[in-house]
Amino acid sequence: MRATTIHAPFDMRVEDVPDPVIQDSTDVVLRVLRACICGSDLWAYRGESARQPGQRIGHEFLGIVEAAGSDVTGFAAGDLVVAPFMWSDGTCEYCAEGLQTSCPHGGFWGSVGSDGGQGEAVRVPFADGTLVKLPADAASDDHLLTALLALSDVLGTGHHAALGAGVKPGSTVAVVGDGAVGLCGVLAAKRLGAERIIALGRHTARTDIARAFGATDVVAERGEAAEAAVRELTGGQGAHGVIEAVGTEQSMRTALAITRDGGSIGYVGVPHGSGTGLDLSVMFDRNIALRGGVAPVRAYIPELLPDVLAGTIDPSPVFDLTVDLDGVPAGYKSMDDRTALKVLVKP
Repeated sequence: MRATTIHAPFDMRVEDVPDPVIQDSTDVVLRVLRACICGSDLWAYRGESARQPGQRIGHEFLGIVEAAGSDVTGFAAGDLVVAPFMWSDGTCEYCAEGLQTSCPHGGFWGSVGSDGGQGEAVRVPFADGTLVKLPADAASDDHLLTALLALSDVLGTGHHAALGAGVKPGSTVAVVGDGAVGLCGVLAAKRLGAERIIALGRHTARTDIARAFGATDVVAERGEAAEAAVRELTGGQGAHGVIEAVGTEQSMRTALAITRDGGSIGYVGVPHGSGTGLDLSVMFDRNIALRGGVAPVRAYIPELLPDVLAGTIDPSPVFDLTVDLDGVPAGYKSMDDRTALKVLVKP
């Protein structure tokens, strides 16, 4: 089969690699119908996250089961399924608690020795604990397939951030970051009943999506100017909940500065340079909570899936550029150049 591999910073290739096969009785082999490029993939692309030459990449995908191991009970050939961005066994204590990202038998697509989602097919370990079945007729609905793909990561990650921020009906929420995750955080906050949603972002195409997703206000300033703008919008108090979807020192400082006393920050931006962005004494004095981390999206898919199928929420606008497999290297460059928000891949 053909799959995307990374060889060095800015050196992405689509190459012939061995076809995936059933290795364990709990595996399935899945033919990829939709995949995408994640903002976190760019850290490997830029050389800021180490990869071995030729390593696979991509962790967001959905597709059709081609073959199932003898101990797989929930899936059969022909089933349409979505994969969360990590696999998990579905039987350990962490999985039972809804924290599949800490499963001791779990793993991340594209890790050394595993298939990546940006290819034609994937071997899925622990299929019964990992995959979620989708309605078969969705396979023929291009728009719906794109919306369902967001369940593999960005929609669930935005939901995780909103939960961490303590979003509840009537609350005021601020969202730091206008990437796909931040925009899905806006969508999640609206779904959870936030009355006012302040989106921080400078790119009109992205803030237009934020408004469509439910943002009531947009703050284009950065740093102290952004902090002052949010304070002015909230009567000097700040937001009850703040979604941090960037992961830099500056974004964490901004998030802390615009949180109301007694409020919460839900952080899901993959940390890069944010080690000194928080002052615990300020958090202590102002009773600010910090919750978040790697989103256990497998736990959230059953809750979010019905709303996507019903069209109650539609995350598909975050995909603003579509490529085939040969176009994936150019897709990385487009996202790195910020000429694309999130690239959809149709193998």
